Amino acid sequence: MRSMALGLVSFAYNTNAFVVVTPSSSSTFGQAGTKTSVVLSSTTSEKANVASSSSSSSSSLDEFPSSPGDRDILVRAARGEKVERTPVWLMRQAGRYMADFRKYSNVYPFRERSETPSMAIELSLQCHRAYKMDGIIMFSDILTPLPALGIDFDVIKGTGPVISTPIETVQDVQKLADPEAIDFDESLPFIREILSTLSTEAEKANTSLIGFVGAPFTLAAYTIEGKSSKHCLKTKKMFMDSVPTGKEAIDLFLDKLATTIGRYACHQIECGAQVIQVFESWAHQLSPSLFSEFAKPAAKKAIAIIKERHPDVPVIYFANGGSSYLELQRDTGADMICLDWAVDMETARERLGPDVPVSGNLDPTVLFGSKEQIEQAVRDCIDKAGGPGTHLLNLGHGVMQGTPEESVGWLVDECKRYKGKDA
Repeated sequence: MRSMALGLVSFAYNTNAFVVVTPSSSSTFGQAGTKTSVVLSSTTSEKANVASSSSSSSSSLDEFPSSPGDRDILVRAARGEKVERTPVWLMRQAGRYMADFRKYSNVYPFRERSETPSMAIELSLQCHRAYKMDGIIMFSDILTPLPALGIDFDVIKGTGPVISTPIETVQDVQKLADPEAIDFDESLPFIREILSTLSTEAEKANTSLIGFVGAPFTLAAYTIEGKSSKHCLKTKKMFMDSVPTGKEAIDLFLDKLATTIGRYACHQIECGAQVIQVFESWAHQLSPSLFSEFAKPAAKKAIAIIKERHPDVPVIYFANGGSSYLELQRDTGADMICLDWAVDMETARERLGPDVPVSGNLDPTVLFGSKEQIEQAVRDCIDKAGGPGTHLLNLGHGVMQGTPEESVGWLVDECKRYKGKDA
């Protein structure tokens, strides 16, 4: 049993339930509680009720008994192997579309949920218990490693990420930590507990464990802009030398981030992750030339660090909004390219060539359609990719808030059921 303190209460995780305990002495966030609670305030009692909930959703997947190959079918597909059926997982599969997830997100701030092992583990597992995707992905955020460099952030409900550490000059970048010297067990101690526990759970569930990181450009842009940005203008001014020494600063910053992200992904693998997805979430902000000059070299460096240390662990690269320059992604060093929903699967296959493994790329809004429409979209995507077992099915972006829960089940079920148009 594992536990981590949350102010007045802590949540101890085991495979079946949560137990509410109070700290035996005054404790700070991140220390373990040790004594069973007998008296709780009304606020604490409300939170305890959240912690005791478990996912009540269920999939119709009882008709699909687990087979030995399910344990690593996603991993094999991500390596580019032809597999026995098309595997499936969904970006943001652990998300606010689930009522059980909202029982946490409506009560606890994001970083408390993602950095408290008991809650992060539960939130990672809810969707897999309900729908039996072919992978469990750690509930976390692409910004999570930034504090290890000395960059502070928060995620504000209704606003999104807010970063308070300014990065504008070479001197600002030089003040950051040495990425080669970061000890992730010391700076992000919760990651090992989350992933090692999820690794055990994935093995029990006969499925794979997915880790993820943000790509260097995306993390640089988030930091420089300080929050989500429509035009990414501060960052692009640094690209264009509109800011004195701006280009020098961003080159140095991207290099530091590439080393940090590469090493952080290796840490996730060493904690149990079997696949890594690299999210270039702000690729839509880049022209092909800016991608080639800034984002791509930094992503390649991060991926090279991962592959040098863990050559057998597949890396998936997802450039959201980057489908206009798919050809430029071919040589990032990733094992698989994840496609956004703005490109037709068949067209993407033609542009990348038959030797480039792909994942994706259903439009997330299809999940607001009927059961028949969802099932047809799944079949069409699989057929355009080359038929069952020739790619890894995903959305072309994350599951949207408000998506009907049963729709996710219909998608997963049809993917596992479909044998091909000639079957």
